[in-house]
Formats: sequence, structure tokens, C-alpha cells
Amino acid sequence: ANLSGAILSAANLCGANLSGANLSGAILSAANLCGANLAGTNLQSANLYLANLEKATLGDAILTGANLREAKFE
Repeated sequence: ANLSGAILSAANLCGANLSGANLSGAILSAANLCGANLAGTNLQSANLYLANLEKATLGDAILTGANLREAKFE
């Protein structure tokens, strides 16, 4: 799926399968991505400030330039 530049602030994507999606430049600040499958997802330059990434799968995700400040991983 091409969600490049999408505005998904505070979206509830808990458990979502976004593997291989293009979320480059997306705004995911304060989004709930707990348990989401983000394997192989392009998150280049995405804003994940305050995002909940607990138990999310991030294998092979592209995080170059992503804002992960205060993101929750545990």
C-alpha cells in the first residue's frame, strides 16, 4: 500500500498488517502501532513522535531520517 505522506496522527493501528507498505514521510505522531507488522515497511522521514510501537515487528523496516523521539518500544 502506498501511504506516503499520509496524516495518521493518533490513529489506532494496533495489530495492523502494514508489511511492505510505503509510509515514507507519513505523520504517525502519537499513533498506536502496538503489535503492528511493519516488516519491510518504508518509514523513511516518517514522524513517529510519541508513537506506541510496543511488540511491533520492525524487521527490515527503513527508518532513515524517521523521528522516533519519545516513541514507546516497551
